[in-house]
Amino acid sequence: MKHYDVVIVGGGINGCGLLRDLALNGVSTLLIEKGDFASQTSQSSSKMLHGGVRYLENFDFGLVAEALEEKNLWLKLAPHLCFEREFYLPLYNYSKYRPWMLGCGLFIYDFLSHFQNRPFAVLNKEETLNKVPSLDAKGLKGSGRYFDGVVDDAKLTLECLYDALIEPNAEALSYHEVNNCHKTSDGYEVTFKSVLNGKTETVKAKYVVFTAGPFTDKLLPKLNFHWKSQLLPSKGIHLWIKKDSIKAEGSVVLTTKDNRVVFVIPQRDAILVGTTETPVDQEMFNIKATETEVQYLLNVLKQYFPHTGLDENSIISTYAGVRPLVKEEGHSEGLGKVSRFHKIYRPDERTYVLIGGKYTTFRRMTQEIAQELVPRLGKRYSPNLTLNPLRQKSIVPTFGKKPELTLEMIKKIIKEEKVTTFEDLVKRRLSLLEETQNIKEISGIPVETIKALF
Repeated sequence: MKHYDVVIVGGGINGCGLLRDLALNGVSTLLIEKGDFASQTSQSSSKMLHGGVRYLENFDFGLVAEALEEKNLWLKLAPHLCFEREFYLPLYNYSKYRPWMLGCGLFIYDFLSHFQNRPFAVLNKEETLNKVPSLDAKGLKGSGRYFDGVVDDAKLTLECLYDALIEPNAEALSYHEVNNCHKTSDGYEVTFKSVLNGKTETVKAKYVVFTAGPFTDKLLPKLNFHWKSQLLPSKGIHLWIKKDSIKAEGSVVLTTKDNRVVFVIPQRDAILVGTTETPVDQEMFNIKATETEVQYLLNVLKQYFPHTGLDENSIISTYAGVRPLVKEEGHSEGLGKVSRFHKIYRPDERTYVLIGGKYTTFRRMTQEIAQELVPRLGKRYSPNLTLNPLRQKSIVPTFGKKPELTLEMIKKIIKEEKVTTFEDLVKRRLSLLEETQNIKEISGIPVETIKALF
């Protein structure tokens, strides 16, 4: 039976980020993920590194400041995975904000970044339409312009994983499901099985950390932990639409009639639109967008860009994910008002559970656990190791010039980037936007030829 200092359950951004931190600090760690790494919530965000302008309304200044600091850190550490771009927040006659109010809010946003953000501006109607020609001009008063980061969320997760696995004390298994945690005198025996072939294995760990996101409330009782439901799962969907659907020099932030925020972000030779925020009443693993949700976003786009002819034919693909929002006692407002702060629980002295938070602040969240765990294991914790750049880049970059894709290169990606299935390759290593079932060839290589490699 193999022995580890720590077993991490959940291979999203928090799990992979924690694996990296522990591995860099000399802790032997095994990460176990039920699907592909980054295949659930961590590939389903709005693909931004941001402080969260809208969280200023909730007076979450500490969270915004921390997130802005982390955003600006990752823009420096991983410029191949993320970049800064402008966001325009249009104001109309019916908007709840006035230009001076928006200006104050954006000043606070830049102030909380210690003025590391590129400076904001308040634009008039003509200046706004010059930057976003497709916007509805009727009732438009102007806009606020600020700057945030755009990121490939799945690849940042994966490259944290690759960086961890360079260390000899780190291991990671995808497509394995934990089905038992047996308490021992000095830790846990963790049993898991392959979801592909059913093979079962048991390892020993001194500590177990759960980073299972929205699946936490179902997983822990299943493993016989004393666990009270702590989450308000929130479903969010996004659309990838054709790049010529909307004319805009930068990203656009839309406020809906039901007080939601929808981002319109040109990137990857397309435009990303999202998100929604609805309670989850269906199976959460590999969750899909419904037709009703797709129509909701299309209607928002038609309201703000009425002359573009947007319809279902403008959509390249859709995706959905579930946010693990933490319950707040006495909270009765909509999901959009629920805090994005995270919480760490200790069901027993050898177990940690991390839930909630924002993608952007994953390094700081997991550091809270690492800085406590590492000394408990008799090692000295260094908080600066995660400030170093990631050492193994994806073979095919998301942004910028891409290499000519050959069958040999695909074989190399499969071998070096922890690829198990065809969808792993298409969605998270090659970052293709089309629905997987609609892809017939990749760079002239027939799909059947590529599938034969698995």
